[in-house]
Amino acid sequence: MNTITRSLVLAALALASACSFQARATLQPGDPAPDFTAPAWLAGEPFDYSLSKALRDGPVVLYFFPAANTPGCNIEASLFSLAVDDFRARGVSVIGVTAGNTEQLRAFSADKATCAGKFPVAADPGAKIAAGYAAVLERKPEMSSRTSYLIGQDGRVLAVHSDMNPAQHVKRMLDSIPGAAAERSAPGD
Repeated sequence: MNTITRSLVLAALALASACSFQARATLQPGDPAPDFTAPAWLAGEPFDYSLSKALRDGPVVLYFFPAANTPGCNIEASLFSLAVDDFRARGVSVIGVTAGNTEQLRAFSADKATCAGKFPVAADPGAKIAAGYAAVLERKPEMSSRTSYLIGQDGRVLAVHSDMNPAQHVKRMLDSIPGAAAERSAPGD
């Protein structure tokens, strides 16, 4: 683990101990993932993101985060950015969605310390998309929780991880990709 990644993980663990909001019950594996279209940015460039269109190219990791440009969310975006090539190598795309600080998403998407232009982030004003995924904060339902979903090409949830600590979201999603366990135990590792 390199120094930057180790620092990000340690900061995430410290942040998690300070978080007091809990997420509501999430969708479960096998549940249909609600389709959505939302305004999004990739490397600062705006476009309309469509989950159904993205699923045509393969599975999608959809991760909800509370707000752009906040400590835990910056850590989580950085961790996804560092791992985006691992997801792509397995045919999986990544999208981050938030209800918080949506006016900052253009800059957030291009920031070299967060997304680094490697994956899109989408705005979810009022957490309407998050509500469809049961990924809202219980005490602040207008805000998305920190919940990650792996959605199969058939539009069904394959895996879910909901935890205000951003440290394990990337690992849990990578480990949930079908065939991931076989890849890790391949001869010569």
